[in-house]
Amino acid sequence: MARNSEKAMAMLNRWIRMKQDEGKPKNKRPFLASECDNVNDAERWRRDIVKDVGRKISQIQNPGLGEFKIRDLNDEINRLLRLKRVWEYRIRELGGPDYAKFGPKMLDHEGREIPGNRGYKYFGAAKDLPGVRELFEQEPAPAPKKTRGELYRDVDADYYGYRDEDDGVLLPLEQQEEQKAIAIAVNEWETRRTQGGAGAASSEEEEEEENIYVTAAID
Repeated sequence: MARNSEKAMAMLNRWIRMKQDEGKPKNKRPFLASECDNVNDAERWRRDIVKDVGRKISQIQNPGLGEFKIRDLNDEINRLLRLKRVWEYRIRELGGPDYAKFGPKMLDHEGREIPGNRGYKYFGAAKDLPGVRELFEQEPAPAPKKTRGELYRDVDADYYGYRDEDDGVLLPLEQQEEQKAIAIAVNEWETRRTQGGAGAASSEEEEEEENIYVTAAID
């Protein structure tokens, strides 16, 4: 019951305030910021613009609005942002705070700074529109070239292979390959020796026959 009565009193106070404001002329935001000479009024117009920007950013998060509606909302948000900067400049002229220097950065619903291209920014579902996603795909920067001193810094005994045997792996492999090479060389030598012995015996027989014929001719 107490909560219901509090709601009723709040609604009554809101209705009374609305009735009291009916007879007062509504203060409309000037078309030109230069027409405003009161820093408090300029602050109020800036807050109103920020509220409009926040409301439209919430609306543009819905991808079901359609491409044309999303583009219109994104254009409207950028227009309001330009208008906000105009009022911030006017506030600084009137002696107020410099929002361009100390104000918070524009963030999206995920807490990331809003990217843009030459001042035009994309919000919510507008970042997924055709032709927009390619704007955010940037090629990675090339790796910086090393100087001669940095290259020489990596040159040590390992670079020239002086400590390749220290790992305990290379020496056993070299011994195995060396034994294989020795066995192959021995086999080739024995083969050549066998073939060379048979050739020497045949040549000796030919020399003996020739000597016999020579002796017979002398006799």
